[in-house]
Amino acid sequence: MFCNENDRPYRLDADFASVAAMSDVVASFRNELSVPFGVNVLWDPMATLAVAAATGASFCREIFTGAFAGDFGLWVRSAGDSWRYRRQIGAENVKMIFNINAEFAAQIAPRPVADVAKSVVFSSSPDAICVSGPITSQPADASALAEVTGAIDGSGVPVLVNTGFKTANAAELLAYADGAIVGSSLKVDGITWNQVDKDRVTALMAEVRKTSGK
Repeated sequence: MFCNENDRPYRLDADFASVAAMSDVVASFRNELSVPFGVNVLWDPMATLAVAAATGASFCREIFTGAFAGDFGLWVRSAGDSWRYRRQIGAENVKMIFNINAEFAAQIAPRPVADVAKSVVFSSSPDAICVSGPITSQPADASALAEVTGAIDGSGVPVLVNTGFKTANAAELLAYADGAIVGSSLKVDGITWNQVDKDRVTALMAEVRKTSGK
């Protein structure tokens, strides 16, 4: 997945330059990829969908629904707006992964994360949901993952670990999740902004295969 993680300070609405730059970067690499790819333009669902549509991405991740307050001020999203925009730009084939508990922020009207997951699945039709820790590289809580998985059991909606997934906790977290989005733990010294460390990738995938039995 392509994400402008280091495009800081973060803002809630991406500007034209960010959308253009992300589209250019993804388009430059997509012909070298042999697997489906996704995009995330922080922290803007419409910009994310626009880049996904322009580049042929298979999926995208964002805060598509919810009301939060945090480092960026007030943060209010409506899933209906994103779904309608996806149809408007002809991107119905792009899967939407909902991050249901925003990093760097807290819900304005707090509810247990399992209740949020059940509500989002019912009201907003996500293709998958992500459960996050409080900030980039900090792990999602295993008990929260277990509660989310139990709350939406039978819905057919996959649950993904969104932050802090690494070799040391892969077995524990995958007991309750269908997959994970991984970034920081695969970088040199586990630092988000560093280059990818091939040895870390190899070690993590070996643990994942061991856990999944594949």
